[in-house]
Amino acid sequence: MKKIPIRTCIGCSEAKPKKELIRIVKTTEGEVLIDPTGKKNGRGAYICPNTTCLEKAIKSKRLSRTFEMPIETELYEKLKTQIGSAD
Repeated sequence: MKKIPIRTCIGCSEAKPKKELIRIVKTTEGEVLIDPTGKKNGRGAYICPNTTCLEKAIKSKRLSRTFEMPIETELYEKLKTQIGSAD
């Protein structure tokens, strides 16, 4: 039986299977992107595909703290669009 990787959402702090979450990655060049494949190199953070978790993450500046850098609003807009299409 194969082990299912579990990751923690930065919005609600719930542990869920990796496949259910959206991965955000900070590359070695310092660029922050949404990683649909989940395989890009760099520091990763995961968020549930729902608006509530995204709002919590934005309000608490969780992404900025995780990646130790300011996050552009453009990334949050892309996440909102992606989550909106998933709902």
